[in-house]
Amino acid sequence: MATEIKAPVFPESVADGTIATWHKKVGEPVSRDEVICDIETDKVVLEVVAPADGSLVAIIKGEGDTVLSDEVIAQFEAGAGAAAAAPAAVEQAVAQTQAGAAPVVERTETVSDQAPAVRKALTESGIAAADVQGTGRGGRITKEDVANHQTKPAANVTPLSVAVGERIEKRVPMTRLRKRVAERLLAATQETAMLTTFNEVNMKPIMELRKQYKDAFEKRHGARLGFMSFFVKAATEALKRYPAVNASIDGDDIVYHGYYDIGVAVSSDRGLVVPVLRDTDRMSYAEVEAGIAAYAGKARDGKLSIEEMTGGTFTITNGGTFGSLLSTPILNQPQTGILGMHKIQERPMAVNGQVEILPMMYLALSYDHRMIDGKEAVGFLVAIKELLEEPAKLILDL
Repeated sequence: MATEIKAPVFPESVADGTIATWHKKVGEPVSRDEVICDIETDKVVLEVVAPADGSLVAIIKGEGDTVLSDEVIAQFEAGAGAAAAAPAAVEQAVAQTQAGAAPVVERTETVSDQAPAVRKALTESGIAAADVQGTGRGGRITKEDVANHQTKPAANVTPLSVAVGERIEKRVPMTRLRKRVAERLLAATQETAMLTTFNEVNMKPIMELRKQYKDAFEKRHGARLGFMSFFVKAATEALKRYPAVNASIDGDDIVYHGYYDIGVAVSSDRGLVVPVLRDTDRMSYAEVEAGIAAYAGKARDGKLSIEEMTGGTFTITNGGTFGSLLSTPILNQPQTGILGMHKIQERPMAVNGQVEILPMMYLALSYDHRMIDGKEAVGFLVAIKELLEEPAKLILDL
């Protein structure tokens, strides 16, 4: 007997989701707890797993379809004979459709039975499904495969056959996460009195300290010693001295947070995500480094949970990993401050009347002027600068 597979129960902050990928076809054997489907929301990708050993007998929501919380997306049959029983179950599902039930989408290799988004791309381009080489799980065709097939020259045809002046375009849907990020960034620029103050920090002391102890640190703690842990700890100390930067605005109220949850912006293929390190004032340098490394891995694999990206009282973003020398970070509402790190660049600096070549980094603090005065913002950034240039004070809590 077929059972229903439903979408997960979404948190209150998530209205709906989109079927991103079906990893299993109708009738294909599947093991208990094996991932059969990915659902993309505007925050994370949620995995749907098989409830038991068996197989899918019908897919009700195809790739690209919008699904609501706890909505039925497929029918599943447990047991070794599930695959053999699939055709009969599909016929039953079709009969239910004719009687007014939800439509059933069976996964086949014809154009008409592809996932909606893929079917639309194939129809508009006039390409046969059999002509497209699928790169998805199990050889399935994706929208990107259709787009790549359109731009790929035919066999035995050289690129010179393309008409002179022809310019190729590739159109792909924006992911829900990227759309949500765009909405939040636009809202931050429109709904806050955002200003940015800049300073620079001499990274030589941190670099020398790291060079001297990075091998011993990794051997002792099993974590790589990077620059981010110094910035997280310096920001935490500066937040203690300037609590307004650690606050948030809620309507007409100012909420001062008595804890320090720092979000670290991480770039992924799907867009920018900001997982949160909790209680950074209680974390060691090794715990900060290990936490950031774990979040980076989850971001790459799309495994971050909503809980890991919820909350946060302050954010740090590092454009320097991509070579940015200077930028203006945008607030992560409802937070009132965000610190931007940048590329370390050797520059001539005046030191005690002498010119020295030093590894310098520009720092940028964007802040909500409704909540934070310029004096506090500058003082906060200077505190971070001083703690980084004299790391002994940071480590000894001076």
